[in-house]
Amino acid sequence: MADLKFYDVILKPVVTEKSMNAMAEKKYTFLVAKTATKAQIKDAVEKMFEGTKVEKVNTVNYDGKTKRRGRTVGKTNAFKKAIVKLNQESKDIDFFQGM
Repeated sequence: MADLKFYDVILKPVVTEKSMNAMAEKKYTFLVAKTATKAQIKDAVEKMFEGTKVEKVNTVNYDGKTKRRGRTVGKTNAFKKAIVKLNQESKDIDFFQGM
């Protein structure tokens, strides 16, 4: 496994309408490193955002889509997304302060 630091694990938050609605249930969505494990993601969130306790981490791996432009065929980048659920006692995450 790669030796990732907590600031290398979480790349950026996902800001979409669906992820904003999930924040009401204390679920936060992040783009993470492809090699990151659930334990590394949990540790990174707890270290980056003070006062948070992670209850559960779900991850999804996305393959790149095939795109065409004339005869040229290529792929978009693959990425990994993590949905982190916090405990009820945890304070909410402020994206602009921690990152």
